[in-house]
Amino acid sequence: MNQSSPAENNAPLIDISPPITPDLAVFPGDTPPTREVLLDMAKGDNLTLSTLRTTVHLGSHADGINHYAVDGASIDEMPLERYIGPCTLVRVSGTRGRRVANADLPIDRRIRRILIATGTQPDKRVFNPDFSGLEPTLIHRLADLGVRTIGIDTPSVDMADSKDLPAHAACLERGIAIIEGLVLDEIPDGDYELIAPPLKLVGFDASPVRALLRRIAQDAD
Repeated sequence: MNQSSPAENNAPLIDISPPITPDLAVFPGDTPPTREVLLDMAKGDNLTLSTLRTTVHLGSHADGINHYAVDGASIDEMPLERYIGPCTLVRVSGTRGRRVANADLPIDRRIRRILIATGTQPDKRVFNPDFSGLEPTLIHRLADLGVRTIGIDTPSVDMADSKDLPAHAACLERGIAIIEGLVLDEIPDGDYELIAPPLKLVGFDASPVRALLRRIAQDAD
């Protein structure tokens, strides 16, 4: 009997990161992405060389704890296993301008990583300040279920105008890593492998990630 190679058994990768272009929206007052071309082969140079200037909270990105806690771990100090491994994607009926509450997400099984699709920031080129955040009580319940990483399709787990950042504080209290700005609109709910390691940016408060999913194969009957 012929056996397929491991590569043939792998499910395709699903990209859940937005394109990094000058049109990509960032928080008002933050630094949008720009590219400076220092050398250009199209103009006769021997190679092409670019400089990128941008916020580290760009598109799909992972927060360092020092983003919201004094003396918290920087992004290079975050455990990589938080960003690689089995995860569950759950779609909620997000309402713009309101936090996602316990009743919106009735999951009750143990999981390590959860991605929450709210659908409240559908166009990553437009910063709509009424996107959904997360209720701290929801974060505490997810932590009780074993969650150690939360990903969301909005720019923040808190509301855009929040100053006390209660969702970030709940993640800090429960030791939960945060990934924000994911593109989840067209992705079916279910179980996946998450691959989204941050860059080793020493001392930084976040890192952009090229977030990928791979559908976890179910055993055939």
